[in-house]
Order: sequence, then C-alpha cells, then structure tokens
Amino acid sequence: MASTKIIWTKIDEAPALATHSLLPVVQAYTKGTGVEVETWDISLAGRIIANFPDNLTDGQKIPDYLAKLGALTKQPDANIIKLPNISASIPQLQAAIKELQGKGFDIPDYPEEPSNDAERRLQARFAKVLGSAVNPVLREGNADRRAAVAVKKFAQKNPHRMMKDWPKEGSQCRVAHMDGGDFYGSETSRTMERTCAAIIEFVNQDGKATVLKEGIDLLPGEVIDASRMNVTALREFYAATMDEAKEKDVLLSLHLKATMMKISDPIMFGHCVAVYFKDALDKHADVLKEIGANVNNGLAGVLAKLDRLPAEKMAEIEADIAACYESGPDLAMVDSRKGITNLHVPNDVIVDASMPNVVRDGGRMWNKGDELQDTIAMVPDRCYATMYQAIVADAAANGQFDPATMGNVANVGLMAQKAEEYGSHDKTFTAPSAGTFRVVDEAGAVLLEQAVGTGDIFRMCQAKDLPIRDWVKLAVTRARAAGAPAVFWLDPARGHDAQLIAKVEKYLPEHDTDGLELKILKPVDAMNHALERVRKGEDTIAVTGNVLRDYLTDLFPILELGTSARMLSIVPLLEGGGLFETGAGGSAPKHVQQFLKEGHLRWDSLGEYCALVPSFEMLANAGNARAALLAQTLDEAVGSYLEHARYPSRKVNEIDNRGSTYYLALYWAQALAAQDEDAELQERFAAVAEKLAAGESAITEELLAAQGAAMELGGYYRPDEGVTGSAMRPSATFNGIIDAL
Repeated sequence: MASTKIIWTKIDEAPALATHSLLPVVQAYTKGTGVEVETWDISLAGRIIANFPDNLTDGQKIPDYLAKLGALTKQPDANIIKLPNISASIPQLQAAIKELQGKGFDIPDYPEEPSNDAERRLQARFAKVLGSAVNPVLREGNADRRAAVAVKKFAQKNPHRMMKDWPKEGSQCRVAHMDGGDFYGSETSRTMERTCAAIIEFVNQDGKATVLKEGIDLLPGEVIDASRMNVTALREFYAATMDEAKEKDVLLSLHLKATMMKISDPIMFGHCVAVYFKDALDKHADVLKEIGANVNNGLAGVLAKLDRLPAEKMAEIEADIAACYESGPDLAMVDSRKGITNLHVPNDVIVDASMPNVVRDGGRMWNKGDELQDTIAMVPDRCYATMYQAIVADAAANGQFDPATMGNVANVGLMAQKAEEYGSHDKTFTAPSAGTFRVVDEAGAVLLEQAVGTGDIFRMCQAKDLPIRDWVKLAVTRARAAGAPAVFWLDPARGHDAQLIAKVEKYLPEHDTDGLELKILKPVDAMNHALERVRKGEDTIAVTGNVLRDYLTDLFPILELGTSARMLSIVPLLEGGGLFETGAGGSAPKHVQQFLKEGHLRWDSLGEYCALVPSFEMLANAGNARAALLAQTLDEAVGSYLEHARYPSRKVNEIDNRGSTYYLALYWAQALAAQDEDAELQERFAAVAEKLAAGESAITEELLAAQGAAMELGGYYRPDEGVTGSAMRPSATFNGIIDAL
C-alpha cells in the first residue's frame, strides 16, 4: 500500500478551534489506509516563535514550518490542506507578542518607531510575520476557487436568510473613490525582455540616491509595475467625502485591507484617521508624537498611549476627540455597544469581507444606535473601487439578489510566485521627501520611475511569465470543464492590465478554445456582465489577478452561500503538487468572540470537508487505492451533511461546529460501511457507523450541554492545547468511538 502524507496547517481563531474537533476524526478514519495526516504550525503565534528562537528554551522552540511548507510546495508530491490564518496588523502582532510573553516566551517587543540600527533590524525580522506572510510563500500555483456543485445546489434549495432588501424609496449608498493621484492613475508597467538584477532607489531633489532594495531578480517575460499614491490627493478625497456624508446624513465607512497590504493600507488608513480627527490630533500633535501615538494603528493606536499622560491632559485630549465625533459625519460601527467605530482598528473592517456585507445589508452598515443606515463606502484606489460601485448601483436599481435563483461566479486567480500586489510588501516605501523612486537595472538603466512628494506611497509589483501562462491555461481548462463563459477582468487603461492583455492574447492560441466563450473586459464592465448573468441564474468564471481573486471570492460566495467559508479552493501547484484551501477567515474573529462568550462555535467546516476530497483524490492518483475510497465516501458524506442541514446554527444551544463534526463522522462511516470495494474497511466502519447512530441521542445531548457558558481557553493567539481540545471534544460518547479507532 502506498503511504502518502497530507500536511494540515495549524492556524488561528475559529478554524483552529474547529480543527480540534475535526482532525481527530480525519486521523482516526485514515488510520491503516496508508494516509498520514500531519500538522504544521503556521499560526501567528507559531510564526513569531519560529522567527525569534534566540532566548527560548528547547521546549519552547518550534521549527519554521512556513519555510518548510514553502519548500514543500515546490515538490511534485506536496499535498497541503491550508486553513485560513491571521494576516496580522501591527495591533494584532503586538497583542500576540504580549500573550506569548505572559506565557513565559522571551519574545522581544515590536519596535513601532525604531530609533537605532538594532531596533530597525528587529523591525525587519518582525516584518516576516506581519500581513500576508503566509500566502505568498505557499501559493506556488494559481487559484481555482468555486462552490462545489452540491454546495451551490443546496444553497439554492435552502437559501440563506441574511439578505436584506434595498430601500424602495432609493438608497444613498455609493462607493466613493479618488479621481486622480491614486495607484490606478499613476501605474506604469513593462514586460522584461531579458534576465537582469534590479534595485529600487530613491533620488531626492538634490540628486542624492539611496538604495532601498537590492537583488530583485527579473526574468524574461516578467511583468513589472510601479505606482504611487499621492497622499495629498488622498487626504483631500477623504475630507471631501466626509463633508458629503455629513451633508447627506449618512454613515461614513472606510474599506481597505490593512492586513494583507501591510505597508500601504495601514498608511492610507492612518491618513483617514488623521483627517477625521484633524482638529484634535493637530492641536495635540507634539504631545502625541512624544508618547508614540500612531494613527496607522487606528484611533486605538492613539487612545492606547494616552495613559502615559497626566489625567488632566488625557481628559482634555479625549474631550477633543469626542468633539470631532460631534462635528464630523457618523461613522459605521464595528461594535456600537462598545463605541468601536470603523476607524478604531485597521483590521476590524477588511474590504473583501466588509463590502459584500454592505451589499447584503441593502447598502447599509450599523450605526451608533445599533441600526442599519445607508453608508458612503470609501475605497480610495480605482483599481477595484469601480467594480464595487457597479454592484452597489446594480442592487440599488434592480433590488437585492436572490440566493435561491442567482447564478454562480467562480474564479481563476493569478497568484502563483507572489504575483501582483500581495507580493509587493518588500517593494513598498514611503517617500521621505519630494523626489523620485526608480527601479534600475545592473547597468544603471531606469526600468520604471515615479515622481513623488513627501509621504507618498511607492509600490513595485511583479508577475512572472510562467504563472501568467499557467493562469491562461487554467482559465481555458475551467471554461471547458464548467461549460461557462470565462471573462478576464483586465482594464486596458491600467498599466499592468495592458501588459496582461497582451499576454492573454499571446497564450490563448496555444489552447483548444473552440466552442468556448472567452472575453476580456475591464472590471466595471466584467462586473456588470457577471451580474446580468447572475440575475438570470447563469454561471460565469471570473479570471482575475491576485487582489480581485481575493475580493471576488468573498463577494459572490457571501451573497450566494451566506459565507465564503463554504468555497472549494484548489491550487494546482506549478511543480505538480496540490494546495487545498478551505475557505475564507474574515468572520473567524467574531466566531471566537461568540464561543468565548457562550460556548457556541458557528464556524462551518464545510470548506475543510470539501478540500479533503480532492486532497484524497490526489493521493489516489499517486497509487493509494484506499485514498480513492476515502474521497468517494467523504463526498457522499458531504452530500448527506447538506441534505440533512447539519451545518452550525448561529444561535447558542443549537447545533454548532462540534455537532456538525459528529454528523459528518456519522455519514462518512455510513458511506464507508455501504461501499463494497474494500471488505476490510467495510467491516471496520460498519461497526463505527452502528455505534455512532446508536449514540446519536447521547452524543447530541452531551454536545448541547457544553454550550451556554463562557469559555476560557488560556489564550487567544496561543490557547492551551489541552483546554481547547477538551472544549472542542466535550462528548465522552463520541470521543470513545473515535478514539477506539
């Protein structure tokens, strides 16, 4: 029997809790089949520990599993189940460090404002943990992300009930964006003709050049871009939109991705905080600078430092901040009961999860009275804002989408080898003065350049030719398999997209496209095309770059399925292996909050169930016949899971993730017992299925009895393994059956 290994990533928050329930079942069911399931820790806390072993005991140290996984993705037998992980903002990083320190880990503090070379080196080490630290390392392939057929059919038959009508009297919701000075308007791009090594340098107005990054290896056919965000124009945009929201008496909201886009977006977030609270922040600028208040960490980054001041001064600043709330437009709320607004913390409102909710909630967000109210949603950069405005305008004109009838929008995404913006963090810089950022080759020739003013944000991005070529191939493959049109979302007026259009037109003739409907449309037109088909119940494949891949694979699943956690995400790795992603984690923090408050975990592990099927199939293709049976029977079990609606409820004292795991185990055992291809497995699981079915009443009672009380797990970023395991496996009856395997 061929022995084959699946690497299951240990991650954070709700999916990490769910793993404590599901993984013991998977490991028990695969025992004796030649399939090994091994966990590697790439959680935020795990990444911190791995990167800072200097002062840790041998018992505290763990390997750098992210680096190991990165190497594994380049092997043809790589088989990785990748769950959603935290892409940490600075506040999240600081909170995780504090928790680890409290557990006895001698981890250094993060130097927000380094004052010497040692602190700057330390900050650079922490940069490997911040933001999109995981995905660019693991994604050595392009994305095939879609709802499984059974999941989509179930969603149409049993539509989710979260959709709210758009107001018939008209909505004031709109997506506000810049009209100039943004990344979109400034982007220049070129395709490399030869191999070379480049640097990024900054040249000030006196002609002095400072090298910011060396060793950028460029390959023939690679697309490179440079763009800049004019922060003066950005602040003017914020101020004008704030005035509009105040005049129209609607909520103001900001939608960025300060987690993944860990350099550019926190700065853009900070400018919004600075403009909204301008009167207070300008009045106390010297004092706030002295205590290290950082608007890039949100208003919380200011408030957290006020306790360093005398009580009288602290009260004065708080009063001036309160006055800004009174004079400015009302802000969208994250938690109205606690007074936490959209501008409180940069990672609380993340565009790919927040904008679908604006559409779902009828163009509204929650106000300070805990009621839904029309919002002006600010998405500053036009690269993607126009696409969001298109769906908002469509819903306002044509009414809310109907999950029972709407078609599906799947995605083929270009993301391999750090393609596009998510791989650009190490090539994103803030201008120290007026001058020019330049990308220069080894001969001194300028490849790209951007003139900037003080504080402007410069960004260089790359997309290698091999991933682009593979992306086009995957688009054709999916169009053929799905029998649906494939639309490349590319804008000829944008520098990068113009280069990609030339690539698409070059590589499409390499494939059999007879009978396929393939289009190239700019994002706003592609969105309108997809929406027209969606409303007719027709399916479409969106073929996009990396960022749009992320945004669309939350947007449509949240509308269609109620959550993006139920999506199937297959990444065929360039070297032949497979990365199987299990849905999106945007809602994971709220699920943890509910679990800690009332012992109910509403995270749906359907994404994990679905990802395991192709993972097993890959092992079957490598010669493990029992893996084929595991895949077939698990797929049948998922169908039963959906048919019987065993997914978690949102309400306490009803079925939660742990109950879902039990029913998945029951249906899987029944399917294994019913098959007749492997007599040994049939006999083994006939007994398991009988015991699980007979114990249904006792098991469900034990699982429900564990709900209703507050939970203490011994940590948020690194909870106690034993305590968490007990909390997620509270049924002695169920555990006894599974552990006996």
